[in-house]
Amino acid sequence: MDEAKIRRAIYGLARECGEDKSVCPTEVARKLAPLKWRAMMPQVIGAAKRMAVDGEILMIQQGDVVDANVAKGAFRLRMPPQ
Repeated sequence: MDEAKIRRAIYGLARECGEDKSVCPTEVARKLAPLKWRAMMPQVIGAAKRMAVDGEILMIQQGDVVDANVAKGAFRLRMPPQ
């Protein structure tokens, strides 16, 4: 699947959650490929990290914004403040 479609899905779900809530990358993968979402996870994670580096979304761990370049482990995604 092309990255533009993945980015649109990430942005759309994060926008639906607003600035106060976050979305899990698994939700994005499940939306894009309900039956094969696990296979989508590497692409979703990669796109999410690039979007966070570009400032399009925030990467969240344990309630705090983290640097996508150094973050390890589970994370969530949230829209940046407007």
